[in-house]
Amino acid sequence: MLVTGGSGGIGGATARLLAAEGADVVVHYHHGRERAEAIGAEIGARVAGADLTDEAQVARLFDEAGELDACAAIAGVWPQADEPVWRLSLERWRATLDANLTATFLTARGFLAQLGDREGALVLCGSTAGLVGEAGHADYAAAKAAITGGLLRSLKNEAVRRNPHCRVNAVAPGWTESPMTRGHVDPEMVRRISRTMALRKVGQPEDVAAAVVTLLSPALSGHVTGQVVTVAGGMEGRVIHDDEA
Repeated sequence: MLVTGGSGGIGGATARLLAAEGADVVVHYHHGRERAEAIGAEIGARVAGADLTDEAQVARLFDEAGELDACAAIAGVWPQADEPVWRLSLERWRATLDANLTATFLTARGFLAQLGDREGALVLCGSTAGLVGEAGHADYAAAKAAITGGLLRSLKNEAVRRNPHCRVNAVAPGWTESPMTRGHVDPEMVRRISRTMALRKVGQPEDVAAAVVTLLSPALSGHVTGQVVTVAGGMEGRVIHDDEA
Protein backbone atom coordinates (compact mmCIF):
# COMPACT_ATOMS: atom_id res chain seq x y z
CA MET A 1 0.00 0.00 0.00
CA LEU A 2 1.26 3.46 -0.91
CA VAL A 3 0.75 6.45 1.39
CA THR A 4 1.60 9.76 -0.25
CA GLY A 5 2.55 12.56 2.08
CA GLY A 6 3.74 9.87 4.46
CA SER A 7 6.21 12.20 6.15
CA GLY A 8 3.39 14.47 7.35
CA GLY A 9 1.08 14.18 10.32
CA ILE A 10 -1.92 12.49 8.71
CA GLY A 11 0.18 10.52 6.23
CA GLY A 12 2.53 9.29 8.92
CA ALA A 13 -0.35 8.26 11.18
CA THR A 14 -1.96 6.43 8.24
CA ALA A 15 1.27 4.57 7.44
CA ARG A 16 1.64 3.52 11.09
CA LEU A 17 -1.93 2.29 11.35
CA LEU A 18 -1.74 0.37 8.07
CA ALA A 19 1.48 -1.29 9.21
CA ALA A 20 -0.14 -2.18 12.54
CA GLU A 21 -2.86 -3.94 10.53
CA GLY A 22 -0.21 -5.99 8.72
CA ALA A 23 0.02 -4.06 5.46
CA ASP A 24 3.20 -3.79 3.39
CA VAL A 25 3.53 0.00 3.28
CA VAL A 26 5.45 2.36 1.01
CA VAL A 27 5.94 5.78 2.65
CA HIS A 28 6.17 8.62 0.14
CA TYR A 29 7.77 11.99 0.85
CA HIS A 30 8.65 15.13 -1.06
CA HIS A 31 10.60 17.46 1.24
CA GLY A 32 10.38 15.48 4.49
CA ARG A 33 12.92 12.75 3.79
CA GLU A 34 14.23 12.47 7.37
CA ARG A 35 10.73 12.17 8.82
CA ALA A 36 9.76 9.59 6.20
CA GLU A 37 12.88 7.53 6.85
CA ALA A 38 12.23 7.65 10.60
CA ILE A 39 8.68 6.37 10.07
CA GLY A 40 9.93 3.73 7.62
CA ALA A 41 12.47 2.48 10.15
CA GLU A 42 9.85 2.49 12.90
CA ILE A 43 7.29 0.38 11.02
CA GLY A 44 9.53 -1.57 8.65
CA ALA A 45 8.29 0.20 5.53
CA ARG A 46 9.95 1.16 2.27
CA VAL A 47 10.46 4.88 1.61
CA ALA A 48 10.29 6.67 -1.75
CA GLY A 49 10.61 10.32 -2.68
CA ALA A 50 8.88 12.20 -5.50
CA ASP A 51 7.48 15.58 -6.49
CA LEU A 52 3.88 14.60 -7.18
CA THR A 53 3.38 17.50 -9.57
CA ASP A 54 6.04 16.06 -11.90
CA GLU A 55 4.81 13.32 -14.25
CA ALA A 56 8.20 11.68 -14.61
CA GLN A 57 8.78 11.54 -10.87
CA VAL A 58 5.30 10.12 -10.25
CA ALA A 59 5.92 7.43 -12.86
CA ARG A 60 9.22 6.56 -11.15
CA LEU A 61 7.48 6.43 -7.76
CA PHE A 62 5.01 3.81 -8.97
CA ASP A 63 7.78 1.83 -10.64
CA GLU A 64 9.71 1.78 -7.36
CA ALA A 65 6.63 0.93 -5.30
CA GLY A 66 5.82 -2.18 -7.32
CA GLU A 67 2.43 -3.86 -7.42
CA LEU A 68 -0.09 -1.99 -5.24
CA ASP A 69 -3.61 -2.93 -4.18
CA ALA A 70 -4.36 0.22 -2.20
CA CYS A 71 -3.30 3.86 -2.11
CA ALA A 72 -3.93 6.67 0.35
CA ALA A 73 -3.39 9.93 -1.55
CA ILE A 74 -2.81 12.14 1.49
CA ALA A 75 -0.18 14.56 0.13
CA GLY A 76 -1.20 18.19 -0.07
CA VAL A 77 -0.14 21.70 0.88
CA TRP A 78 -2.03 24.35 2.85
CA PRO A 79 -0.52 27.80 2.16
CA GLN A 80 -0.18 29.51 5.52
CA ALA A 81 -0.54 33.14 4.48
CA ASP A 82 -4.09 34.54 4.63
CA GLU A 83 -4.68 36.11 1.21
CA PRO A 84 -8.13 37.34 0.17
CA VAL A 85 -8.82 36.76 -3.49
CA TRP A 86 -8.20 40.38 -4.49
CA ARG A 87 -4.61 39.98 -3.25
CA LEU A 88 -4.14 36.35 -4.29
CA SER A 89 -1.41 36.05 -6.90
CA LEU A 90 -1.78 33.84 -9.95
CA GLU A 91 1.54 32.24 -8.99
CA ARG A 92 0.22 31.08 -5.62
CA TRP A 93 -3.12 30.03 -7.14
CA ARG A 94 -1.37 27.78 -9.65
CA ALA A 95 1.09 26.42 -7.08
CA THR A 96 -1.69 25.50 -4.65
CA LEU A 97 -3.80 23.79 -7.30
CA ASP A 98 -0.73 21.88 -8.50
CA ALA A 99 0.30 20.78 -5.00
CA ASN A 100 -3.19 19.54 -4.17
CA LEU A 101 -5.36 18.85 -7.23
CA THR A 102 -2.71 18.01 -9.84
CA ALA A 103 -0.76 15.88 -7.36
CA THR A 104 -3.91 13.94 -6.48
CA PHE A 105 -4.80 13.47 -10.17
CA LEU A 106 -1.33 12.14 -11.03
CA THR A 107 -1.37 9.85 -7.99
CA ALA A 108 -4.79 8.46 -8.90
CA ARG A 109 -3.75 8.00 -12.51
CA GLY A 110 -0.58 6.20 -11.55
CA PHE A 111 -2.33 3.94 -9.08
CA LEU A 112 -5.17 2.94 -11.40
CA ALA A 113 -2.80 2.46 -14.36
CA GLN A 114 -0.67 -0.07 -12.46
CA LEU A 115 -3.70 -1.77 -10.89
CA GLY A 116 -4.67 -3.56 -14.09
CA ASP A 117 -7.74 -5.71 -13.50
CA ARG A 118 -7.00 -6.36 -9.80
CA GLU A 119 -9.40 -5.29 -7.07
CA GLY A 120 -8.15 -2.18 -5.34
CA ALA A 121 -8.99 0.78 -3.14
CA LEU A 122 -8.02 4.44 -3.37
CA VAL A 123 -8.65 7.13 -0.75
CA LEU A 124 -8.26 10.81 -1.62
CA CYS A 125 -7.76 13.61 0.88
CA GLY A 126 -10.04 16.64 0.75
CA SER A 127 -10.75 19.17 3.48
CA THR A 128 -13.64 20.94 5.15
CA ALA A 129 -12.31 23.97 3.25
CA GLY A 130 -13.57 22.25 0.12
CA LEU A 131 -17.00 21.71 1.66
CA VAL A 132 -17.69 25.08 3.30
CA GLY A 133 -14.90 27.30 1.93
CA GLU A 134 -12.06 29.02 3.77
CA ALA A 135 -11.68 32.78 3.67
CA GLY A 136 -8.13 33.81 2.85
CA HIS A 137 -7.47 30.43 1.24
CA ALA A 138 -9.74 30.34 -1.82
CA ASP A 139 -7.02 28.52 -3.77
CA TYR A 140 -6.84 25.69 -1.25
CA ALA A 141 -10.63 25.49 -0.89
CA ALA A 142 -11.08 25.33 -4.68
CA ALA A 143 -8.49 22.56 -5.05
CA LYS A 144 -9.98 20.46 -2.26
CA ALA A 145 -13.54 21.00 -3.54
CA ALA A 146 -12.45 19.68 -6.93
CA ILE A 147 -10.91 16.60 -5.31
CA THR A 148 -14.01 15.63 -3.31
CA GLY A 149 -16.42 16.78 -6.01
CA GLY A 150 -15.86 16.15 -9.69
CA LEU A 151 -12.63 14.15 -9.41
CA LEU A 152 -13.89 11.68 -6.80
CA ARG A 153 -17.24 11.17 -8.48
CA SER A 154 -15.63 10.58 -11.86
CA LEU A 155 -12.96 8.24 -10.49
CA LYS A 156 -15.41 6.00 -8.65
CA ASN A 157 -17.21 5.35 -11.95
CA GLU A 158 -14.00 4.94 -13.96
CA ALA A 159 -12.31 2.64 -11.42
CA VAL A 160 -14.85 -0.11 -11.97
CA ARG A 161 -13.69 -0.31 -15.58
CA ARG A 162 -10.46 -1.72 -14.15
CA ASN A 163 -12.17 -4.09 -11.75
CA PRO A 164 -15.88 -4.24 -10.85
CA HIS A 165 -14.98 -4.12 -7.15
CA CYS A 166 -12.47 -1.25 -7.26
CA ARG A 167 -13.45 1.52 -4.84
CA VAL A 168 -12.57 5.22 -4.53
CA ASN A 169 -13.50 7.33 -1.50
CA ALA A 170 -12.25 10.43 0.27
CA VAL A 171 -11.76 11.92 3.70
CA ALA A 172 -12.32 15.60 4.50
CA PRO A 173 -10.41 16.56 7.63
CA GLY A 174 -11.21 19.72 9.55
CA TRP A 175 -8.61 21.49 11.66
CA THR A 176 -6.05 18.81 12.53
CA GLU A 177 -2.80 19.17 14.45
CA SER A 178 0.05 18.38 12.05
CA PRO A 179 3.37 19.84 10.87
CA MET A 180 1.37 21.80 8.25
CA THR A 181 -0.78 23.61 10.86
CA ARG A 182 1.86 23.89 13.60
CA GLY A 183 1.86 27.39 15.07
CA HIS A 184 -1.70 28.06 13.87
CA VAL A 185 -3.60 25.99 16.45
CA ASP A 186 -3.26 27.81 19.79
CA PRO A 187 -5.90 27.84 22.57
CA GLU A 188 -7.52 31.03 21.25
CA MET A 189 -7.71 29.57 17.74
CA VAL A 190 -9.27 26.38 19.12
CA ARG A 191 -11.85 28.42 21.03
CA ARG A 192 -12.74 30.43 17.93
CA ILE A 193 -12.90 27.65 15.34
CA SER A 194 -14.62 25.16 17.66
CA ARG A 195 -17.68 27.40 18.01
CA THR A 196 -18.95 25.69 14.85
CA MET A 197 -18.09 22.18 16.09
CA ALA A 198 -20.10 19.84 18.31
CA LEU A 199 -16.84 18.35 19.64
CA ARG A 200 -14.86 21.34 20.89
CA LYS A 201 -11.40 20.07 20.08
CA VAL A 202 -8.95 19.98 17.22
CA GLY A 203 -8.52 16.63 15.51
CA GLN A 204 -5.41 14.50 15.74
CA PRO A 205 -3.74 12.82 12.76
CA GLU A 206 -4.79 9.45 14.15
CA ASP A 207 -8.46 10.47 13.91
CA VAL A 208 -8.14 10.98 10.16
CA ALA A 209 -5.91 7.93 9.70
CA ALA A 210 -8.56 5.70 11.26
CA ALA A 211 -11.11 6.88 8.68
CA VAL A 212 -8.62 6.36 5.82
CA VAL A 213 -7.79 2.81 6.90
CA THR A 214 -11.49 2.00 7.34
CA LEU A 215 -12.23 3.17 3.79
CA LEU A 216 -9.30 1.19 2.38
CA SER A 217 -10.45 -2.02 4.07
CA PRO A 218 -12.56 -4.32 1.85
CA ALA A 219 -13.87 -5.99 5.00
CA LEU A 220 -15.10 -2.76 6.57
CA SER A 221 -15.99 -0.73 3.46
CA GLY A 222 -16.44 -3.29 0.70
CA HIS A 223 -19.71 -1.74 -0.49
CA VAL A 224 -18.69 1.89 0.00
CA THR A 225 -17.47 4.00 -2.91
CA GLY A 226 -17.73 7.61 -4.03
CA GLN A 227 -18.20 8.78 -0.44
CA VAL A 228 -16.63 11.63 1.53
CA VAL A 229 -16.09 11.00 5.24
CA THR A 230 -15.77 14.27 7.13
CA VAL A 231 -13.48 14.08 10.16
CA ALA A 232 -14.09 17.43 11.80
CA GLY A 233 -15.82 17.00 15.15
CA GLY A 234 -19.29 17.65 13.77
CA MET A 235 -18.37 20.99 12.15
CA GLU A 236 -21.27 22.96 10.68
CA GLY A 237 -21.53 26.16 8.72
CA ARG A 238 -23.07 27.93 11.72
CA VAL A 239 -22.13 28.79 15.28
CA ILE A 240 -23.21 26.08 17.74
CA HIS A 241 -21.51 27.38 20.90
CA ASP A 242 -22.09 31.05 21.73
CA ASP A 243 -19.14 31.95 23.92
CA GLU A 244 -20.42 35.48 24.34
CA ALA A 245 -23.57 34.38 26.17
